[in-house]
Amino acid sequence: MRILVIGGGGREHAIVSALSRSAHKPELFCMPGNGGTAELAVNVAVEIEDPATIVAWVERNPVDLVVVGPEVPLVVGLANLLKFIGVPCFGPGAAGAEIEGSKIFAKDLMGRHGIPTAKAEAFESKDEALAYVQEHGAPIVVKADGLAAGKGVTVAMDIAAANAAVEACFAGDFGEAGEIVVIEEYLEGPECSLLAFTDGVTVLPMVPAQDHKRAYDNDEGPNTGGMGVYTPVPAVDAETLAQMVAILERTVAGMRDEGIDYRGVLYGGFILTAEGPKVLEYNARFGDPETQVVLPLLKTDLVDVMFATVDKRLSGVTLEWSDQAAVSVVLASGGYPGSYTTELPISGVAEANEVPGVTVFHAGTTLKDGALVTNGGRVLNVTALAPTMAEARTRAYEAVDLIDILGMEYRTDIGLKALQALGEA
Repeated sequence: MRILVIGGGGREHAIVSALSRSAHKPELFCMPGNGGTAELAVNVAVEIEDPATIVAWVERNPVDLVVVGPEVPLVVGLANLLKFIGVPCFGPGAAGAEIEGSKIFAKDLMGRHGIPTAKAEAFESKDEALAYVQEHGAPIVVKADGLAAGKGVTVAMDIAAANAAVEACFAGDFGEAGEIVVIEEYLEGPECSLLAFTDGVTVLPMVPAQDHKRAYDNDEGPNTGGMGVYTPVPAVDAETLAQMVAILERTVAGMRDEGIDYRGVLYGGFILTAEGPKVLEYNARFGDPETQVVLPLLKTDLVDVMFATVDKRLSGVTLEWSDQAAVSVVLASGGYPGSYTTELPISGVAEANEVPGVTVFHAGTTLKDGALVTNGGRVLNVTALAPTMAEARTRAYEAVDLIDILGMEYRTDIGLKALQALGEA
């Protein structure tokens, strides 16, 4: 069995790692991969944002399954092209991926199917958007409509910040993604992520996870792609989880009713309001960094789950999960999410991996002359599993202390709120 994983971040390293544990012992390829995936798979240096190039490689190098990690290849239709040449793909086609590719599409879908979410308006005119902000006041949320690598959302606590966010979108800070701006009401409550496998009919939820989007401790600083994550989430009780799962089921059913055959992962970004969970956003793929704590807890063979998803056989699958806690701390290049330097030496990863329960997933790394160096903003995801949240957090930061990258930045409070909620702090 030969499986190709598309992507080169921490999420893809976690996917490759989970696939490598399969009883099927697949031969793994990762495109383009990173310094971590190189230890488990054959890295393939191909430009992944050009689906035709990927398809051409697959035609020359037949595989049994393609697993798509990032959102861009899905939005531009990679799954459609692979289906056309008869290659199974884990990930939705372009029509389904639009649920992430356009916030307007997602909002309209939720409106048609009664899915709870924040009230919102879309604007193609900067002046009209600014007038709307002035009329409604703050706090308020400003979003670039399209894909912005997790950085196109501003939770503005005052009008000045909202105006600045609108100006940034229309100034081209997010490219084409910001040509349309979505402005939403501000909702109160803790946020959490719930990912689910779905074959377009059956929805099998994974374990909830809590991401930390802000760059600095105490949820301060600019939004990032995610600076750390943990599971379980104390704020999600059995009733809340059931409500969230029901929302994902309604979402999949809504797409199916509209002719969209959605197969892969559906990611729900939720906020837990006093009125119940509401959807903040959808992603059409595994989350990053959520995958780095979720998949290490999956006891069911991931290869079997993925083929069941592709073949519409998920109704016959039962997912088994470890009951351990997991904490993952992102080590970022100095300056991230702004400008940063690459090709800096990385040391201490092997020592960190020796800490009990710890796996260091590579994100922005590469090998240069045989040595591991930085190659991105988020460089490493230090993930620790343990029987309790307190122990997982201790192990993660013990491993972090063993790693050295010049100028690296990371949050010191990943999982702290969970400890406080659990009474372990």
